[in-house]
Amino acid sequence: MENNLTVALIYDFDGTLASGNMQEYDFIPAIGKSNKEFWLESNELARIQDGDPILAYMYKMIHEAKSTGLSLRKEAFRASGAKITLFPGVEGWFPRINAYGAERGLTIHHYINSSGLKEMIEGTSIAHEFRKIYACSFLYDVDGVAYWPAVAVNYTNKTQFIFKINKGVESVYDSKLVNRFIPESQRPVQFRHMIYFGDGTTDIPCMRLVKAQGGSSISVYNPESKSDRASSEKLVKDGRVNYLCPADYSEGKEIDVLVKTIIDKIVADRKLEQLMSLPK
Repeated sequence: MENNLTVALIYDFDGTLASGNMQEYDFIPAIGKSNKEFWLESNELARIQDGDPILAYMYKMIHEAKSTGLSLRKEAFRASGAKITLFPGVEGWFPRINAYGAERGLTIHHYINSSGLKEMIEGTSIAHEFRKIYACSFLYDVDGVAYWPAVAVNYTNKTQFIFKINKGVESVYDSKLVNRFIPESQRPVQFRHMIYFGDGTTDIPCMRLVKAQGGSSISVYNPESKSDRASSEKLVKDGRVNYLCPADYSEGKEIDVLVKTIIDKIVADRKLEQLMSLPK
């Protein structure tokens, strides 16, 4: 097998690696609102203005922080992200899967593809595990204070980052290299070597794309929520994802066994291709 075969594991964040929305752990309590109140106001703003709900929540974060005197510096967002509680097994997941892939001659790369806030994800204990974090982020003024959205990641433009990973273009800004023609077999990460982890509606286009192109999509659900499981089951039934798993990333648990099996299949498929290419 080629030593440079790369497998990309691509994760949503909220509801996939951590329970709930990341703003709910520290930011929303700090501005004196309930989670329900903040999201109702944010979504109502988007509805009235017929705008993007993601841009609306980013506006609400800036507006509410200014109104309450809360810091809008990157350091403050990262400190808030440090308080996020991850699902069981998440912290030990990455080195374990990396080692499993390496033993089989694969390089494993991990990516975040989230409508949450990049700066908060950067404050978590697992931020260093990701080759790239694609998520919403702010522009900052000369004093280091957030004042405007720099990147807003919604359910449809999430798919652009799948193509960036596919073609090895990590820059968010770039819109030229990602559109150049490269035969699929020559792309750094082929679609069939991708595993996408998601939990909700913002992930559906990405999960469908990866599945349709020969990769694997996994709908992750909170095992403590019957509605979460029902939603995941519907995604499988509707043919939008390949698999569903409870959000426990500990060794030997369902998602651990599934991903290792998918990796084994990638290895086996590669070996079969090599056998088929031998001179007759």
